[in-house]
Amino acid sequence: MRPDALAVMLLDSAPRLMGVSGLQGSGKSTVAAAMVRLAGLRGVQAVSLSLDDFYLGHDARQALGREVHPLLATRGVPGTHDLHLLLSTLDALVDPATHWPLAVPRFDKGRDDRAPREHWQYVDGPPSLVVFEGWCLGVPPQDDTELGLPVNALERDEDADGTWRRFVNAQLGAYAAAWARIDGLAVLQAPDWDVVRAWRGQAEHEHAGLPRAMNDAALDRFVSHYERISRHALRTLPARADVLVELDATRTPVRITRR
Repeated sequence: MRPDALAVMLLDSAPRLMGVSGLQGSGKSTVAAAMVRLAGLRGVQAVSLSLDDFYLGHDARQALGREVHPLLATRGVPGTHDLHLLLSTLDALVDPATHWPLAVPRFDKGRDDRAPREHWQYVDGPPSLVVFEGWCLGVPPQDDTELGLPVNALERDEDADGTWRRFVNAQLGAYAAAWARIDGLAVLQAPDWDVVRAWRGQAEHEHAGLPRAMNDAALDRFVSHYERISRHALRTLPARADVLVELDATRTPVRITRR
């Protein structure tokens, strides 16, 4: 099933605020963009937003790294997003009293900082469909008893006392306020963590030769920031999905289940 076909299937039963959750490389951004484009062809005003666009700016994350734990300087995990901005944006998009146009933030990953406001997306009027996509959408926090043992070398060597992972887990609990805004959740379910790591490697190889490209060692360290929550997502999200799209290693849907 091509992304457009999957997008049409999701559109046919999409509520006002549709969440699309998928781990790195699963195709969630492609599907979300296709949903918006195809909704437009149907005459439906739609907008997509990404959890990635709500990262804290570079300086704010550096401050977190100094004040809480050095690993928080790297964007990605819960606690490195501006949750207040995310909640206010989600609320404004579905509030008929919002003053339009509404500015939706954009994050510049090349600069590792929030884009200047003039480069944000501006929504002219109330959309009939909001597609919200992100790598950890809908994921619940872990039980405290699951946080003791490290899941990889990064946690073992750089978070030996568990300060970072306990902070991240507490922040993930706070993100439940954002997940509660979602009217329906579609989950693009990867086969396993090893496939997710391979997908992320494929994306990095496309950047080979560019200044921000990572070698294999740097990539392994980078994805280790997300391994714990990713493995937890693989275990817990299927039961929380309104639409579960199970993917094979080529990102082809092999089973679609509606709740």
